[in-house]
Amino acid sequence: MKSQTFFIKTFGCQQNEADSQRITSYYLARGYSLAKSMKSAGEIVINTCMIRQSAEDRVTGLVKNIVKSAGRRIKPKIVITGCMVGMAAHDETGKYLKTLRSRMPEVDEFLPLEEVGFDYPALRNDVSHSWVPISNGCNNFCTFCVVPFTRGREVSRPFGDIISEIKGLAKHGCTEVTLLGQNVNSYGADLVKNTKAGYKLPSGRIVKPVMVKHLGRYRIPTLFPYLLEEVCKIKGIKKVKFISSNPWDFSDKLINMIAQNPKIDRNIHLPVQAGDDDVLKRMNRWYTRSQYMKLVEKIKKEIKGAQISTDIIVGFPGEAKKQFENTVDLAKKVNFAYAYVAKYSARPNTAATKAFSDDVDHAEKERRFHVLDQLINHTGINRSAVH
Repeated sequence: MKSQTFFIKTFGCQQNEADSQRITSYYLARGYSLAKSMKSAGEIVINTCMIRQSAEDRVTGLVKNIVKSAGRRIKPKIVITGCMVGMAAHDETGKYLKTLRSRMPEVDEFLPLEEVGFDYPALRNDVSHSWVPISNGCNNFCTFCVVPFTRGREVSRPFGDIISEIKGLAKHGCTEVTLLGQNVNSYGADLVKNTKAGYKLPSGRIVKPVMVKHLGRYRIPTLFPYLLEEVCKIKGIKKVKFISSNPWDFSDKLINMIAQNPKIDRNIHLPVQAGDDDVLKRMNRWYTRSQYMKLVEKIKKEIKGAQISTDIIVGFPGEAKKQFENTVDLAKKVNFAYAYVAKYSARPNTAATKAFSDDVDHAEKERRFHVLDQLINHTGINRSAVH
């Protein structure tokens, strides 16, 4: 019966993909069946992203196209979930939800991801590889980033739940997992109740939480190195990856754990965002250009075969051409394996949108994007051509 079929369209990052896998199980548990295409579905779920304005625009455009394609036929039920709904759920004023309803009156339901939770096992098409969320939300409030407003404060999944899930995946043929979090480095900070007493792992072992720096002091207890270690012990798991990490709390313990475990992938994704100290300060990134480069040097020295990938934003408010050239210079010196280069986009509720004028014009953002994209992601490029 068509009214009991559903189709999920996902926008955004790997975290969104993992969320969609759980949403699929949520619908199947309610008696729905998965449609082969959007056109044949009685209910269409759109899992949204807000990282850029263009991502929001694609969602709005898709909703309009669904209604237009239906024509005289009965319109499928349209459900919006993901980051756009997360923003609305965390906005106590209710203004953003009103904005969504005004922009997309065709939408029948706005589904918060909290209603899905982790009670529903992810339905994965790829048996050999699995995305495994270890935390949700973020506490860092980089001035350009909307994640704390769409996903809320950082909440770690229970250590034992993660291990149990991966053991179950391994029994069904999974050999590779990618651990997901907005900042995996701080995993477990909310699970540790007493840093002196230590933390009891599911195996019964008591470990001393790793203290990582925050604003120049060692104050955040993390369990992430131990989580990596326990995942590597699981029989059948041959490769362990993780994303994303922040440079300011990438501890020596974490570096050593990666170095000691050949199962852990040697590509380290380490977002730099910019290569100029003044821009980094305005972004509320808690490190300098020099500190980032020293960390990269340490990682490459301690971890045999390590390579670094990154995220970079061009055209951040107030970014002068010389400051952009500092980012180009850093990219040359680090020699990134690849980079996700993005043009700055003002996001609702973020500090950058409130405090700074989006004063780098679109054409200049495009130019800077192409310079870095070619420099880092394409071969055969003249790397001296920064102007």
